Amino acid sequence: MRLIAVLMSATLLMISSAEAATRAEHRGYIFAKSHCARCHAIGRTGNSRLKQAPPFRTLHNRYPIETLAEAFAEGIYTGHPKMPAFELDPDEINDLLSYLKSLN
Repeated sequence: MRLIAVLMSATLLMISSAEAATRAEHRGYIFAKSHCARCHAIGRTGNSRLKQAPPFRTLHNRYPIETLAEAFAEGIYTGHPKMPAFELDPDEINDLLSYLKSLN
């Protein structure tokens, strides 16, 4: 009986974590769609509208995704020549990184 309770608790924790990740990924997608999609391909397929802007699904080939957190917090001022400067708050960083990781 005790084993069943432990297994059910572990299952609930995993489900809660999965739901939280899914919500963060969705918020990250919404952020990317509203702030990045005018230049970058933000989905699993397609070309970027601006040739110099890498598709989000390929960013992991250039940078470990976790290392982008600092750049997002401090502001990305370099990238492609037409990229606007912007800074993200910690929740936006978490959401965008969650979304980027989901593309791998």
